[in-house]
Amino acid sequence: MDNEPKTRLDRRQAEDELKRRKKREGGPRDKKFQLNGKPPRKRRIRGAILFVIAVIVLIVGMLFGVAYNKTKNAVEGSYQETGLTKERNVSKVIKQGKPFSILLLGTDTGELDRNYKGRTDSLMLVTVNPDKEKVTIMSLPRDSVIAPVGYEEEFPQKLNSAYEYGSAKTTIQTIQKWLNVPIDYYALVNMGGLEKVIDQMGGIKVKSPLTFGYNPYTAHNDGDYIYNFTKGSSTFTFNTKGQIKTYKKMDGQAALAFSRMRYDDPQGDYGRQKRQRMVLQTIVNDAKSNPTKLINQKFLNTLSDSTQTDLTFGDMLTVASHYLSAAKTIKQDNAQGTEVNLTSGSSELISQDEKQRVTNVLRKSLGLKHKKTGTLYGGKVSNATLVMNGLPTSQSVTEEVPATTDSVYGTVTDTYTGY
Repeated sequence: MDNEPKTRLDRRQAEDELKRRKKREGGPRDKKFQLNGKPPRKRRIRGAILFVIAVIVLIVGMLFGVAYNKTKNAVEGSYQETGLTKERNVSKVIKQGKPFSILLLGTDTGELDRNYKGRTDSLMLVTVNPDKEKVTIMSLPRDSVIAPVGYEEEFPQKLNSAYEYGSAKTTIQTIQKWLNVPIDYYALVNMGGLEKVIDQMGGIKVKSPLTFGYNPYTAHNDGDYIYNFTKGSSTFTFNTKGQIKTYKKMDGQAALAFSRMRYDDPQGDYGRQKRQRMVLQTIVNDAKSNPTKLINQKFLNTLSDSTQTDLTFGDMLTVASHYLSAAKTIKQDNAQGTEVNLTSGSSELISQDEKQRVTNVLRKSLGLKHKKTGTLYGGKVSNATLVMNGLPTSQSVTEEVPATTDSVYGTVTDTYTGY
């Protein structure tokens, strides 16, 4: 794009200036702020959340007889191939009704007054298994230390930078090398699209796993515009300069606020990932129960404008006919790392043991044979470079990883011992 910052330094300086401006303002610039839980369009959205138009559209495919041409045009408008040769014949896979995977990427393009490419603030590798009637959603920490494939000279980098360097192609290549799991499809969605879909559905109900307040403009529980969520309840309040209103359903902007908070979550970014998955699961469940709410031109325009995917319309119709039962059970999981401070900023180091566990979960859900996880950082990095950055050059891999739990969200991972 002509107006895209020319260098990474320019991009960061532009973004920092926007942050400083928003912080000084402490809220929306528009004086006509509505007391209905809806801030104006240009609000401070930087957090990590994933919206699943790509998943919902599979349900839309059921009803293609209602608006076949319009649906087809919308899907074709969002089609974008990566230029990458897939690791397996995915058309054959889905025609045979076998498990497949799709990488969901959430980007903040179009938010914070941005119109350049940006990074992917949310990454989820989803597997769909019709035989077991189960969908597995594996969140991958955006701050994971990686070497983007094809851009290894930029090491150390975070996983969310792979898209900035080489778009979906580089992101897919890096994750495949990192985890040794085939990625059959991808879907890239932007933040504004999530808000529109939730509003189109008439809002969603999600029980909060903890009590917290959140201001979308400061990213903390302060200022004049605060959403307050209560543990165990789907009811929340919105405090606008001391005027409080109570709501039983989240509209799109409330759902974004619910999904973005991390500083006051005892699990940090992992807690945020779990709330993202809660929103995702609610959207899918609600869409399954009443998909006709989404069949109109407004939704289809949102789909086309907010989504980029290499799923063809034909692929989607095949998936709709063979895989609808897979959404019966949705399993949520995430890769767990440890914090490290690098020149690229605070990051998450995912050990080989943890990567092996993640690989086991994903390959098993795809019905694939057990294999060792991928390289420690995705792309190839010399030992000298790793030592210089104070990072491990290798780590032992064990086949058994105990389940982990936490007091806020309950059990978050399962035990797999190889197969």
